[in-house]
Amino acid sequence: MIRPSVAIFKKEVMQELRTKYALNTLLAFTGSSLLLILFTLRAHQMDPTPKSGLIWIIILFAAMSGMMRSFVQEAERKTWALLQLHAAAGDVFLGKLFYNFCFLLALHLFTFFFYMLMMDMGVVNITYFISALLFGAAGLAAVTTLTSAMIAQADRKGALFSVLCIPLVVPLLLILTRVTNAALISGPDGSSINDLVALVGFCGVTITTGVLLFDFIWED
Repeated sequence: MIRPSVAIFKKEVMQELRTKYALNTLLAFTGSSLLLILFTLRAHQMDPTPKSGLIWIIILFAAMSGMMRSFVQEAERKTWALLQLHAAAGDVFLGKLFYNFCFLLALHLFTFFFYMLMMDMGVVNITYFISALLFGAAGLAAVTTLTSAMIAQADRKGALFSVLCIPLVVPLLLILTRVTNAALISGPDGSSINDLVALVGFCGVTITTGVLLFDFIWED
């Protein structure tokens, strides 16, 4: 399974380097959102909890604008059947998932760097900060990868992607807000470990569900 998954990952990387569609879309959206927050919302004057959630809202909508094409491009370019002939469903899902994870992790690093710089924030707890970055990227990648496969052959892809994604990521955003608050502002307290366990559990459930259900989506 590892070899074809790596081949799918390399294909995604080469394709993105050639077109730079998702990269340009996400950087433009994230940059404009950060500037909007800085100059119009006065986010640096907000309470700690809204500060922790605001960055994940930016990342969510940036991910939704760029990650939708994970499987949509296969349907648009008529390469869906070609992938079905040369790779098993699980291999395709894992390759796409790993690519989306790496891409979203880079987006998280970029966004957090400039957000913390603008807000004059520092890292209070490095363990929770790294956990928010890694598991936040993993959870978003799992949801967007599976959802993109589900709507790839639909007529109105953009609307369906948003409708399906947002309910699935709301629990993730609520958990990430609390973990980020502990990482950047208040530090961990007695309930923070529960949030960390819930974050790991959400990622485990979504990735496992994707692996189990992707066979039916891929062959339908």
